[in-house]
Amino acid sequence: MESKKIIVTGGAGYIGSHTVVELFNHGFEPIIVDNFSNSEKSVLVGLREITGRNIKLFEGDCSDPNFINDIFKVERDVAGVIHFAAYKSVGESIKFPIKYYSNNLGSLCALLEAMEQHQVRYLVFSSSCTVYGAAKKLPVTENTPVVTPFSPYGNTKKISEEIISQEAQNRKQLKAISLRYFNPIGAHPSAVIGELPIGVPSNLVPYITQTVAGARNQLTVFGDDYNTPDGSCIRDYLHVVDLAKAHVKALDYLFDQQEDPYDVFNLGTGHGNSVFQIINEFEKVVGKKVNYVVGDRRTGDVPVMYANADKAHQFLDWRTELSLEDALADSWRWQEKISL
Repeated sequence: MESKKIIVTGGAGYIGSHTVVELFNHGFEPIIVDNFSNSEKSVLVGLREITGRNIKLFEGDCSDPNFINDIFKVERDVAGVIHFAAYKSVGESIKFPIKYYSNNLGSLCALLEAMEQHQVRYLVFSSSCTVYGAAKKLPVTENTPVVTPFSPYGNTKKISEEIISQEAQNRKQLKAISLRYFNPIGAHPSAVIGELPIGVPSNLVPYITQTVAGARNQLTVFGDDYNTPDGSCIRDYLHVVDLAKAHVKALDYLFDQQEDPYDVFNLGTGHGNSVFQIINEFEKVVGKKVNYVVGDRRTGDVPVMYANADKAHQFLDWRTELSLEDALADSWRWQEKISL
C-alpha cells in the first residue's frame, strides 16, 4: 500500500477526532469530512495543537452523492475510509425516525457508490452493540444473535451492516470491517479534544461532569430496581483513545491480513460497571460529589450489556490499555478546560 490517505467521515466528532489523532500518530494522512451538525469547528484547533499540522477538511453533507464523489475526484489516491458520520441520539431517532434512516443509510450508500466508482477498496464502519438488543447470554460475542434494535438509530446500524456485508460479498474488491462499540468515555489526555455534546447530554459520563461543573442541576439515575447487584444498569465503558486505536488496527488488518470480504468485531473491556459504580468511582478519582437523584426506568434501556472482545484481541491485536480511572480523570480534565 503506497497511499496513506484515509478519509474519515465525521472526523470532527467525538470518536472521529480521537481516531484522526491516532491515524496521524501511526503515519497515516487523515482527511476529515464533516458538516459540523454534531460537532464544533474548535475541534480542528485542538487537532492542530496535538498533531502540529492542519488536518485537511472537506465540509459538507455525506449523504450528498455529488459532494462525496467530488472528494474522491480531488483525492485520487485514497487508501481507505473510516465511516463515522451519522446521527446518533437514540431518543431523537424515536421522535424522528425518517430523519435517521434518510441520513444514516443515505450517507453510507452515497459513500459506497463513490468508493466503487473510484476503486477505493477498504472500509471501516462505526457500528454499535445496540445491534444485539437485550442479549440473553453475557458477555456478548460476535456470534450473539443480531436483533432488530428498539430505536431507529440502532436499526440504522443493523441495516448498515447488512448493506456493507451484501456489497462486500457482491463486489469482490471491497473489504470491510464493522466495529461494534460498547460505551466510549474519556478524552484525550492532553485535554485538547474530548466529548462535546450539543444540548443536553444523552450519555452518563458527560452528564456527570456537567453536573459537577455546575452546568446541570443534578443527574438522574434511570432506575435502581434492575436485577443487578446495586439495581442500576451495567455497561462496558472503554476509553475513547483505546477505541480510536482499534480503528488503526482494523485498517492494518484490512490492508495486510483479512481474507474474508467482511467481518465484525466487538470493542469493549470485557466487563461491566453499573451507573452507581461509575458515580462512586468518579467521586473517588476527582474528589467531588455528584448530585444525583433516582428516577424511573428509561424506556428501551437494557439492564446489563458488556463485551467479549477476544476476537479483536486475536485478529486485530487490540486490547484496552487505559483504565476506568484514566477515562474518568481525563473526562473531568476536559470538562474543567471547556468550563473556563
